Amino acid sequence: MKNSFSVDVERLKREMEYRNYSEKTVNSYCISMAGLERTTLKPLSEVTIADLKNYLHHALTVKQCSTSYANQHISAFKIFTEDVMQREWDGFKIKRPRRPVKMPEVLSVEEVQRMIALTANVKHRAILTIMYSAGLRRMELLQLKPADIDSERMLVKVKQGKGRKDRYTILSPKALDLLRIHYKFNKPKVYLFEPNGRPGRQVSVGTINNIVKQSVARAKITKNVSCHTLRHSFATHLLEKGVNLKLIQEFLGHTSIRTTSRYLHLTNFNPSNVHSPLEEMEI
Repeated sequence: MKNSFSVDVERLKREMEYRNYSEKTVNSYCISMAGLERTTLKPLSEVTIADLKNYLHHALTVKQCSTSYANQHISAFKIFTEDVMQREWDGFKIKRPRRPVKMPEVLSVEEVQRMIALTANVKHRAILTIMYSAGLRRMELLQLKPADIDSERMLVKVKQGKGRKDRYTILSPKALDLLRIHYKFNKPKVYLFEPNGRPGRQVSVGTINNIVKQSVARAKITKNVSCHTLRHSFATHLLEKGVNLKLIQEFLGHTSIRTTSRYLHLTNFNPSNVHSPLEEMEI
């Protein structure tokens, strides 16, 4: 069932669709602005910066909503103000709330190895392996097709990842071997990973979550592990092996190097293994 929006929110929707935002983002922003209209009892075109600030203050302090919730509302209102209403956006009047700095959970190499080694199901093992070895997001994994595995150049093509961007990431030879076994055994029709008895369909998000949860339990890992933890671990382990941060940014599909640089705080850095450039000079 489609949402029924006001005239102003429909205008926002059309603008975002024209600018090729993802369907998920368009729907989220429109629902946010519809909620703002309901609370202020005003059409969106009459909502002021003060109205938005009061709304967000209540959301953050009383309802205990996240800073992401607030930032989503600000971003949606900014698009409506600038691009729909053609008004000047005064960013100094509404600053975005500060995000709490939280370091992601990261697994050790040994913990990832146990998760994979103790997973007997071929498809499940292949899912864990490619998600970790290529640093994939969960939705990127679900959208993979056999043709996205480039065995000649040893690359994985990620189509329309976050921000609707295509990119390439690395393909591990061990992951490739396991994918070939999975392909021969399960014979997927459209997507690389499909539900049993439902060819041509994507495996569900819930299935992927359960695969990770069960593998964590088998490996007797007590950390709070999700699908994204494998991606965090991929980036951290590459850094520990000395891979350039800019390359890791490309593999992960991060727009900003600042997002990737947070993994610097998670690496097991041993200063004794680093030598001054002077050591390479003949003096």
